[in-house]
Amino acid sequence: MQPPVIRRAQLSDAAALSELGARTFTETFAHLYPPQDLSAFLDQAYSLERTCADLAHPGKAQWIVEAGGQAVGYALAGPCELPHPDVAAASGELKRFYLLKPWQGGGVGGRLFDEVMAWLEQDGPRDLWIGVWSENYGARRFYARHGFEKVGEYGFQVGNTVDREFILRRVAHAGSTKG
Repeated sequence: MQPPVIRRAQLSDAAALSELGARTFTETFAHLYPPQDLSAFLDQAYSLERTCADLAHPGKAQWIVEAGGQAVGYALAGPCELPHPDVAAASGELKRFYLLKPWQGGGVGGRLFDEVMAWLEQDGPRDLWIGVWSENYGARRFYARHGFEKVGEYGFQVGNTVDREFILRRVAHAGSTKG
């Protein structure tokens, strides 16, 4: 079996990314929300229109992970939009980072993460940010291993439900992929 392929996503990948985004979010978090809250959020956050807009945005980039001709993971990065006073115009953010459960823990996530970090720092080191659900302990450990530290919190709205999210930051030069 060949290892999964990680590549930059194109507009032609929009439908697959929309479906995968909704699927991975549901797989990971559906148990937390009433069905109407989840449905409203998925319709907004993972619509084809929203995915196309992200793909067309000049400051954002997406990656898709494919195995056996199927999309099994993806990532989205761009300018930081997290509500923290230290976010600067030059700050970058890992906005979405998901793999289907069977593909977690085998090194694919690390490869995808490295590609995204390299892209975010292609013009040199800068502060990088991530928002993560406060109870996603596996993700928090993963990001901590890559130099991210908790610097704040905010409420993440999913329908009428508000989740406690942690704001993580890796300051420029600390563990940067470029030196």
